Amino acid sequence: MKICTLVSGSSGNSTYISDGKTSVLVDVGVTGKKIEEELAGIGVKGEELDAILVTHEHIDHVCGVGVVARKYGIPVYANLATMKWLDSNGYFKRIMPENLIVFENDSDFMCGTLLVHSFSTPHDAIDPVGYRFTSCGVSVAVSTDIGEITENVRKNTLGCAAVVLEANHDVEMLKNGPYPYPLKKRILGDHGHLSNSNSAIFARELAENGTKTIILGHLSNENNTPEIAYKTVESVLGNEKNAPNGCRLLLAPRHSHGEMVIC
Repeated sequence: MKICTLVSGSSGNSTYISDGKTSVLVDVGVTGKKIEEELAGIGVKGEELDAILVTHEHIDHVCGVGVVARKYGIPVYANLATMKWLDSNGYFKRIMPENLIVFENDSDFMCGTLLVHSFSTPHDAIDPVGYRFTSCGVSVAVSTDIGEITENVRKNTLGCAAVVLEANHDVEMLKNGPYPYPLKKRILGDHGHLSNSNSAIFARELAENGTKTIILGHLSNENNTPEIAYKTVESVLGNEKNAPNGCRLLLAPRHSHGEMVIC
């Protein structure tokens, strides 16, 4: 299994996943041109994509979904509430109905050779989900835009070889920063975004349960820095020499692709 973030943050999100036979994107939150540039940077052509899976309807996750789906004639997967929102807001113009595939939350379905499990996540969207992908007994997961680590998030990510995990903000930076109080309250809430400190606690649990690579994603540009996020999580997880199971910690770049992780 291969997993690589193409962009990650409030300005756009997309993650590439492939088992060598089926290649998909989780979200397309930037332009089609930008996606093509970042795919080229990891040696992948847009024509090799087989599907797009949408986590939720926020613009930084879906603004390029329709463009990429139309250009390459690939299906879009989403739950019913998210699919209806995207359709009613014009994302699916000139996309064939058979390429709009609806699934139920917390269910398994096949996407080519990938076994996909969607799992409900706590975020202030219509009906947000994360995804676990499995092929040949190896699983990877994408779990960002989560206000807290619920039992559902936990059970669907523990045991994955690699996980894209949110480390959105440093709590003190957020509290003392320029955001208006209602926005701060939203981010800090159980349906907002995961803090560095809470991400660190769960990163340790993931590593103790066999995860080999954790990719910190969706870092805030205003309320975090890559250095603070990494240091906060590493202080609990440990470094490569002493982290459980030798777990590696990576950062997802905001505006470009990250490291290709091979599991």
